[in-house]
Amino acid sequence: MRVRVAYVEEPPFYSTGADGHATGSDIELAEVILRSIGASTIEFIPTSFGELLPGLEAARWDMNVPIFVTHERALRVAFSIPVWSLVDGLVVRSGNPKELTDYASFGPETDAILGVIPGQVQLESALAAGVPHAQLREFENQPAAIASLLAGEIDAFAATAVGNRSVVETHEGLEAVELAPLHTAPSGAFSFRKDNIELLGAVNTALRNYLGTGDHRSRVAVYGIGAAEIDGAIRDRT
Repeated sequence: MRVRVAYVEEPPFYSTGADGHATGSDIELAEVILRSIGASTIEFIPTSFGELLPGLEAARWDMNVPIFVTHERALRVAFSIPVWSLVDGLVVRSGNPKELTDYASFGPETDAILGVIPGQVQLESALAAGVPHAQLREFENQPAAIASLLAGEIDAFAATAVGNRSVVETHEGLEAVELAPLHTAPSGAFSFRKDNIELLGAVNTALRNYLGTGDHRSRVAVYGIGAAEIDGAIRDRT
């Protein structure tokens, strides 16, 4: 069985390593799960975030790496059971010169500019918190946003708190700010075409047997994924 998996550049979950191969916590999870259900060939396909759902719908690949589950996305694709639960965070320049601590810090009384990626939940959260459109800058991917932040063109970049910790470890001059969840921390899951019931069912069965095991926890711990992120997803199972 051959399975094609699309991913984007968002370490530590998924990215392209120095050797040109996909790497990250969710890449490893996909490999473990797909091998366990009999996949003999797994092809990881890099793409942009905005192409994840259209590419899946057009059958350019068979599944996407985990992304946040939302009602709007669930109208287009079928999600697996949750695999992680994550809170938002900001990446700012060292010292946090504009004292940015939450989305409200970007209110109309400030000139702070927030970088976001279209289609990601952080953009929705920022707008829901009242961040003016004029203070948002959209980027195709995380590397482009981080480059703009380092250049002083924006004041912060919004993504997952876990992902941001990985960013600051590899970029001097930046620090991470974890945001308190607005409600419960949202969960992420693999996604599939709605007619690909067989693959979805097999993956879900394997995930239920694997998530939270010692092997799972030790594998993702290498990437900074801990009990809070794993156990929150397990609680969200339906």
